Amino acid sequence: MTTASGYCAIDFGTSNSAIAIPAGSGGAGMRLVELEPGQRTMPTAVFYAADGGLHGRPNCEFGRAAVAAYVDGIDGRLMRSMKSILGSSLIEQSTDIGGGRAVRYLDVVATYLAHLRRRAEVAAGAAIGRAVLGRPVFFVDDDPERDAQAERALRSAAERAGFGEVEFQYEPIAAAFDYEQQVRGEEKVLVADIGGGTSDFSIVRVGSARAARPERKSDILANHGVHVAGTDFDRRVELQSVLPLLGYRSYGLASAEQSAREVPSAVYFDLATWHLINTVYSPARVAELRGMRSFYADPAQHRRLMSVVDHRLGHELLARAEAAKIAVAEGGATTIDLDPVEAGLRASFDEAGARKALGADLERIVAAASETAVIAGLAHDEIDALYFTGGSIGLGLLAERLEQAFPSARPVRGDRFASVATGLALHAARRFGG
Repeated sequence: MTTASGYCAIDFGTSNSAIAIPAGSGGAGMRLVELEPGQRTMPTAVFYAADGGLHGRPNCEFGRAAVAAYVDGIDGRLMRSMKSILGSSLIEQSTDIGGGRAVRYLDVVATYLAHLRRRAEVAAGAAIGRAVLGRPVFFVDDDPERDAQAERALRSAAERAGFGEVEFQYEPIAAAFDYEQQVRGEEKVLVADIGGGTSDFSIVRVGSARAARPERKSDILANHGVHVAGTDFDRRVELQSVLPLLGYRSYGLASAEQSAREVPSAVYFDLATWHLINTVYSPARVAELRGMRSFYADPAQHRRLMSVVDHRLGHELLARAEAAKIAVAEGGATTIDLDPVEAGLRASFDEAGARKALGADLERIVAAASETAVIAGLAHDEIDALYFTGGSIGLGLLAERLEQAFPSARPVRGDRFASVATGLALHAARRFGG
């Protein structure tokens, strides 16, 4: 099979994605494709209509349209954070999408990548068959075999999407290439790429004299990362502020024979994990949860839980927890409106709550950044710049912790959602544009 000569760079993110193509026929520079009106990035989300696209609706919606279809109550299946499934046994399994149909998770990823490819081909006016894809330093922590499995799965999905030639580049290294465009001398930069699914770090030697070199391996001093990031923050916020109202960490009634027991927590962890929410809605699981009424001392908690399950409000609740996280990151406290669950139900969240909920995760991320310096053989004060990118770096508590860990480094904030895509584009141009 002949591969189309056109090329692109894809930042396939846990929460948001972007794609870049050559800026013009002369091959000078790259540009990000407008994926939605006025937007160069879009949510990594796919919605399958249960009726298979009847009644004038498409079979699939992507990005904000996918989320809107779910919020509007159209019968179907919303999938988010598909990247988190890479490296797990789920990737080869099938999942129900309604109407008696099922789809493999791998094909969900391929369908989304194919949509990005089509958008890029429309923008380029030509067929595209080659791609540089970003990947985290570790898809899976401390498991090289599963990490390699995850990359193979992503390659397979890209090939199914129509790409005949696929190469990978670490996402934080791509961000370093983006940062390098503003560097005049030579620096050692620690890139902190805090996304939706992973927190990745690279220490790279950058400089104007080095930028044009075709081979940059000797400039990459260390790579490290941890599978903790934005979607984990969402989970922590929901578990702390929202799900206790539905019975999380509550107890049943004590009896003469036994003391009160804590309500089983598995359903709450699944409701707070983007790619596991839909598992709660299977008929067998719903029947099991309905039969747990006697486990709760407070019947209102079980009633609220069943309201969420019966009306499939899991994505909506987690989205509201995510919004609360963002609101607190921007300063102050917020109130989470839970009217869809029960009229007048509210939860509060503030900075003190954020510090409590996220403290352990933030410590793991900062420890991974420090370990990156150890791997590079550098003291913290030998790092010249700390380059922040990724959607979750907007969380001020995290940026504050990282700056404290590297007090001599100059903090620089890149485009939270486009720095990696821009750097991947630079790499793609060097690789394919000659």
